[in-house]
Amino acid sequence: MPKSMFRFLSRHNDMVEIADDRYLLRLPRYQDFNQWYKLRAASRRFLEPWEPIWRSDELSESAFRARVIRGKQEFASGQAVPLLLFHREKMSLLGGLTIGYIRRGAAQSCMIGYWMGESHAGQGHMFAALQLAIPYIFNELELHRIEAACIPDNARSVRLLEKAGFQREGYLRGYLKINGQWQDHIMFSLLASDTHHRKSFSL
Repeated sequence: MPKSMFRFLSRHNDMVEIADDRYLLRLPRYQDFNQWYKLRAASRRFLEPWEPIWRSDELSESAFRARVIRGKQEFASGQAVPLLLFHREKMSLLGGLTIGYIRRGAAQSCMIGYWMGESHAGQGHMFAALQLAIPYIFNELELHRIEAACIPDNARSVRLLEKAGFQREGYLRGYLKINGQWQDHIMFSLLASDTHHRKSFSL
């Protein structure tokens, strides 16, 4: 695995970048709209079974701009870190990974969610993204626990989480409304004490 680099720019600039030799995770920007639109539109049938119902304006530029603004606000307030995943060689958009529902106090935990463009699925890109995001969550955000929930039928996501070291914790009935239906989910977790996931970063 190539040595990871980590760059964290201040909340004042509303920026964070996590990268290695091949991949870049960063907050979305307005100029990402064209790539985001093309990838999401081409992957719609692939993504819809695993996501909440898409709004009628889901792929509009105004909806994307609102998404960018909301992401900056959530990052600045410490609630979430919504990231887009790029292949660095051509800066092509592959998918997204969100560190959300960040809870401090006694919990010190978060929930992660992710999506991948259909043409890029099954090639190890999201596993690589997790290898970048997990150390950021434990070392920079200083959280103790990462949670992830997926629909039992989503075998690809189950394999991804297990490969990344997450452990199954339980079965959640009617946990999230996905594609218009309340869906059961499997809960997975990863703890900071799973030290084999810690990495050192060169700043």
